[in-house]
Amino acid sequence: MKLNTCALKLAGRSAIGSIFFAAFYASSTLAYATNETSISTDLLGQVNSSIDKDTIRLTGIFKDLHAHPEVAFHEKRTAGIVAKELKALGFSVNEGIGKTGVVGVLKNGPGPTVWFRADMDANAVHETTGLPYAASNKQKLEDGSETDAMHACGHDAHVTWLLGMAKTMAELKKNWSGTLVVYAQPAEEVGLGAQAMVDDKLWQRGFPTPDYAFGTHTVPGPVGYISSSSGVRMAGVDQLDIKFIGRGGHGSTPQMTIDPVVMAAQAVLSYQTIISRNVDPQASAVLTVGAIDAGRDNNVIPGESTLKLNLRWFTPEVRELMLMRIDEVSRGIALAAGVPADKMPVRTMKGHSGPMINNADLTKKINPSLEKLLGAGRVIDQFPAVMGSEDFQEAFNTLKTPYVFILVGIAPPKLFADARAKGMPFPYSNHNSDFFVDLSAIPIGAKVNTVAALSILAK
Repeated sequence: MKLNTCALKLAGRSAIGSIFFAAFYASSTLAYATNETSISTDLLGQVNSSIDKDTIRLTGIFKDLHAHPEVAFHEKRTAGIVAKELKALGFSVNEGIGKTGVVGVLKNGPGPTVWFRADMDANAVHETTGLPYAASNKQKLEDGSETDAMHACGHDAHVTWLLGMAKTMAELKKNWSGTLVVYAQPAEEVGLGAQAMVDDKLWQRGFPTPDYAFGTHTVPGPVGYISSSSGVRMAGVDQLDIKFIGRGGHGSTPQMTIDPVVMAAQAVLSYQTIISRNVDPQASAVLTVGAIDAGRDNNVIPGESTLKLNLRWFTPEVRELMLMRIDEVSRGIALAAGVPADKMPVRTMKGHSGPMINNADLTKKINPSLEKLLGAGRVIDQFPAVMGSEDFQEAFNTLKTPYVFILVGIAPPKLFADARAKGMPFPYSNHNSDFFVDLSAIPIGAKVNTVAALSILAK
């Protein structure tokens, strides 16, 4: 998940029970118990017992995945672990969907079909956590180059939670009826994985059609708290490159060149006026330039430069406005630099996902059971929308499947409380080199997944 923690708009509070995701909303969460039915206390006890007994194994899986991160569409080792685990549990497994995606199906009598996702890919980040199981090796890419790799967004935890849920659901088959489909998705970080699976005929392979879909994601709030909220949860996202084509030459004779580095530098600053001067101040939008690729040598002006952009938005009108102005700004900079008409900047669209919108009825259906699992006030049901983005929902667009995407706290509570006392929203952020998942969150995430599924499938 690509998360902008500055956009979370958390109120300034100090006590753990009241600060995580503005937990004063707990009163509305409690109201669910009067309107919806939770799973039985006996079944919840079986879930807790099963996963508690499995925690050592799950923690080992998590540490192994964390130490061996794989970036987008390179998740072969991770996919192999998922497939092996699911086959051992009796799931019917299909591999290699969307290059590395894995789908496991467990049919257990009549009833609804639930799809549950974990994403597998890591970030191109050099880890600095100092953990004994930290990632340390660079990953070789298909073009022969190498990149740093780190699970800086918790996808290693997502996979572990999914496998813990799969094992528990297999053990508790007598307590539920229907079909459970668990799947490991590639390439969420680049926004391409869900669509890659769809394009690889995900819905033409004979898998059971989903009645409901779920996903969970780490967030550096305190362990033991989750956000399960209805409505718009996350922004839409676009990944795009802008290539400026200049004329290279010697660094000592810039007058004989058209410098694409200068054009890129001008563009980085000019693009920000799109947000400050073109987008309605009451609308939400973000334009980030995440990388500049230009040249190699100190004394050579290169022939090209490429800017790697990331856009966040909630409405298609804002998206189209940003794209239009990016093109106009880029062209204006190139014209002012003397670039000929046949060498105007080139925009390449890469990943895309629309806004994520949790289904209100499904949220109300699962939240009483989740609160029964975690305790009163620990299921935050009115967490504000964030500028972070996901591609989870893209898999279900054509099917109009109701879905809920849950955020799970993974930071040590004291660390979170200390950060809030300093006025920080979180003690650390996703995609940072110091991001980590507290090991106590491993069984909790597996339990959250299992209880969400049982809220639909329990007899």
